[in-house]
Amino acid sequence: MLIPDFVKKDPFLAPHAHTIVGRLRKAYEKEMQLTGGGRMTEFANGHNYFGLHRYEGSWVLREWAPNATCIFLVGEFSNWRLEEEYKLQPQGNGNWEISLPAQTLKHKDLYKLFMCWEGGSGDRIPAWARRVVQDPTTHIWSAQVWDPPKPYTWKNTLKPVKDFFPLIYEAHSGMATEEYKVGSWEDFRVNVLPHIDKAGYNTIQLMAVQEHPFYGSFGYHVSSFFAASSRFGTPEELKALVDDAHGRGIRVIMDIVHSHAVKNEVEGISCYDGTYYQFFHDGPRGDHPAWDSRCFDYGKNEVLHFLLSNCKFWLEEYGFDGFRFDGVTSMLYLDHGLGTAFVSYDQYFNDSQDEDAITYLYLANKLIHEVKPGALSIAEEMSGMPGLATSQALGGMGFDYRLAMGVPDYWIRTIKEERVQFWHVGEMFNQLSNKRWDEKTVHYAESHDQALVGDKTIIFWLIDQDMYYSMRIDQQSLAINNGIALHKMIRLVTLVTAGNGYLNFMGNEFGHPEWIDFPGRHNNWSYHYARRQWSLMNNPELRYRFLNDFDQAMMALVQKEKLLKHPTVNRLMEHISDQILVIGRKDLVFVFNFNPFDSYADYAVDVPPGDYSLVLSTDSPQFGGFSRIDEKLLYSTNADGSDGKLKLYIPALTGFALKKKK
Repeated sequence: MLIPDFVKKDPFLAPHAHTIVGRLRKAYEKEMQLTGGGRMTEFANGHNYFGLHRYEGSWVLREWAPNATCIFLVGEFSNWRLEEEYKLQPQGNGNWEISLPAQTLKHKDLYKLFMCWEGGSGDRIPAWARRVVQDPTTHIWSAQVWDPPKPYTWKNTLKPVKDFFPLIYEAHSGMATEEYKVGSWEDFRVNVLPHIDKAGYNTIQLMAVQEHPFYGSFGYHVSSFFAASSRFGTPEELKALVDDAHGRGIRVIMDIVHSHAVKNEVEGISCYDGTYYQFFHDGPRGDHPAWDSRCFDYGKNEVLHFLLSNCKFWLEEYGFDGFRFDGVTSMLYLDHGLGTAFVSYDQYFNDSQDEDAITYLYLANKLIHEVKPGALSIAEEMSGMPGLATSQALGGMGFDYRLAMGVPDYWIRTIKEERVQFWHVGEMFNQLSNKRWDEKTVHYAESHDQALVGDKTIIFWLIDQDMYYSMRIDQQSLAINNGIALHKMIRLVTLVTAGNGYLNFMGNEFGHPEWIDFPGRHNNWSYHYARRQWSLMNNPELRYRFLNDFDQAMMALVQKEKLLKHPTVNRLMEHISDQILVIGRKDLVFVFNFNPFDSYADYAVDVPPGDYSLVLSTDSPQFGGFSRIDEKLLYSTNADGSDGKLKLYIPALTGFALKKKK
């Protein structure tokens, strides 16, 4: 096998070429073993065989449970009793099956499996169940027959977009409502989707889609991998949400959790057939020490079949346009990357990597793009492993993008540890523009991680408790003025330096106050912090609307100019002591003054020669600024005395964009 192109272009990878080639060979051999030389999409069809399916005149249920000695189907149809007529029959290779007359089960009937094994038995939710619900009184979970009289009819087809780049709105439907409750798919479709559309985002990243027993896990402790969470509504309502988004030209990707699974045994798939090693590693390797969850054994073909089929299922059944893979770092390393700084290439290529997980990720990306060629595949990965978000054509693992997880870490660290008058714009540019040539990255100033209890959002770090008392437009507050100015500047410079993608967590575009805290015993089951206060954004007397209007204008400019399709980001100028940073991208020039005290008149800035007009300013009064810049002025490098430079007035704590006129 030839040395991959991305290895040839990075001399630091040369000592590890053998390891990288070995990984590719292992993935190729596994693909041949699974498919017999066919396509991945023909292999990943487990969801069409396993689980409960209705055929003409009958129902058929199949499950894989190699350690089981007998399995009974129980439910409302049998008054939850064990009956011989509802006993599954072994089919070989650990597979079990039962066929029932069509009249046995009806839409919304509840059912489970009663699993028996040597030395034990217990209730189980079928691993391939597509609908799982919790009784509101007993809180017991059961699978549910889902066979509506009229299957959902798709109305919209997402049209391909030339020069597409993702502007992602990360959202959680449950906490998207302002009411003190769990919001639904329908609430989100009706109330939030129009806001996302107007805001200018072209992709929704939907969290907590797969069923999870504990609401407060944010959807990351999955129990039923093929079931859309019933706490948010019906499968048809989720499909309607995706369909409506497609009608607006918006892609919908979902957080997919294949890095681990919840430990629950009755609700989940841990100890499913009486063994801990059916889906997961046995012993300590099967337990995630930081997440209190179970770790998949990616070396087992049956596990690969389960997970790859899961990828295909969500793309086809619900029309999702791709995935954000959660916890990829945890998958890549046997120690889950815990406590490792990753400062050397040697840390990416040694015996601490999970080669089976790497094979799975390669196959998953190949499958996803076979099933839906335009799908997005994004890795949440913090170690920076080379080749992860490199195309498979160049020898990489095939993710389309990786999240630039160092960017929000940089911002929070800087805001917490440095007064703004000491912010180093040279370090800022280096941190924001640091990426591998062969990878596309998604930038974000903050995601849901920064909003959780125990941390603060950027706006809260900048303004803190003053947000409670001084956000009225008719009140003057230096802390509010500076915080709002910096919030706009941070988001603009983060987007301008993005490596082809950008993400915002819902509500952060208008500086949503406070943190996220799901209901639990610790807060007397309160929904106060598990919702979004959209009324703050819509209140004309409050300053939140200024942040929202700026974010909308920023998105519109980036969309209009197709800015992120132009990968070159140029540092045109930096002045450390003045805290001036000037960035060029495409035919736009972005000027930032992070100095909180000093404004500069006739500041000479090197730019490509020509005439420029202002197209966006954080200091515009429509965005809560102070109108210190003449927005109608034409700037020229040929002006008298300019010496081939632009002479600019750059107010303190201001960022603005100039566009070169043709």
